[in-house]
Amino acid sequence: MVARQETHQGSGAAGEPPEFTAAVASMRRAVLRPEIFCEEMPAPQRIAPYATALSADVTLDGDEVATGRIVVLHDPAGNDAWDGTFRCVAYCRAEIDHALATDPMLTDVGWTWLTEALTSHGAEHTALSGTVTRVATESYGSMAGDGGSAQLEVRASWTPTDAPELAAHVEAWGELLCTAGGLEPVPDGVAVMPSRRGQRGTAL
Repeated sequence: MVARQETHQGSGAAGEPPEFTAAVASMRRAVLRPEIFCEEMPAPQRIAPYATALSADVTLDGDEVATGRIVVLHDPAGNDAWDGTFRCVAYCRAEIDHALATDPMLTDVGWTWLTEALTSHGAEHTALSGTVTRVATESYGSMAGDGGSAQLEVRASWTPTDAPELAAHVEAWGELLCTAGGLEPVPDGVAVMPSRRGQRGTAL
């Protein structure tokens, strides 16, 4: 798995803070389930002096069941809103059963998937915030036979207190994608091997 860093104009790899370089290397060590295809993506600029980003799709039986991205921001001077120098920003979207879209507990469950994933992977953090959105679509007229569809979206950000060691945070994000996509948990004692697809990219 490869993460690409984006910096403000005028900065380059030679001028990157050691903490950011270590964070990128740590993200590359994250181990994800083989159902996850993870690759680099352009990171947003102008939000922080340094940023890196990954995107991922989860496939089950040939169907894409979840997709998402995680962005890591770094400001060596610190950011009062973050309460730290690093910030993780994550997004997850998954297809869900149409009947579940009206469940009043659905958004609470979706948020629990994230918090439990962070806890189970030992991803130490503070200042966690975000939203969970459910979207239901109905079809009418000539499309009425297509039936309805529904998606669940989780958007969250948190400050990793164990930075620059961020592998656990990437793995927690990967678990969120899999849980939202309906994959069964990996049984205790069963090793998760990294997917070769997730290793694609250009080395830093």
